[in-house]
Amino acid sequence: NLPSDATPVLDVTGKELDPRLSYRIISTFWGALGGDVYLGKSPNSDAPCANGVFRYNSDVGPSGTPVSFIPLSGGIFEDELLNIQFAISTSKMCVSYTIWKVGDYDASLGTMLLETGGTIGQADSSWFKIVKSSQFGYNLLYCPVTTTMTLPFSSDDQFCLKVGVVHQNGKRRLALVKDNPLDVSFKQVQ
Repeated sequence: NLPSDATPVLDVTGKELDPRLSYRIISTFWGALGGDVYLGKSPNSDAPCANGVFRYNSDVGPSGTPVSFIPLSGGIFEDELLNIQFAISTSKMCVSYTIWKVGDYDASLGTMLLETGGTIGQADSSWFKIVKSSQFGYNLLYCPVTTTMTLPFSSDDQFCLKVGVVHQNGKRRLALVKDNPLDVSFKQVQ
């Protein structure tokens, strides 16, 4: 049951996000600070499918990979658990490589990277929240529903950690960060 004061997450036009629709996760900033989120091949990965969650280096480049949000409850509300899935057609072998999760600790980068290969509705590393940003738009949080995972740094939000960007082999990779979370908005795919 949702609290009566649950606040719907809105897209760039002010409409409530709909679990049946697809959206691009876009930056609230322009130019070199901008860039959509996309599915790409992780460096040094032996996965048979693209399995990394990245952000383009500028908003002048290609459009991001569409996503759908799968809420634990009926709608998509701020501060409510949900799964995120790239909304693309893919081969049968790669279907599980569309669902976001947080990977193992990467010692060279000092954090945990976002990747695909998650599950929907399971008590694992695949739960996220959308919260209002202190700057513009929204922030994504990673929220493990079990506290058995060792997290690289703590957060003040009930074991949730902020999603931001780290640099990996010249690309901007989404990862768990202590400071400077990624400010995003959502644009419906037509």
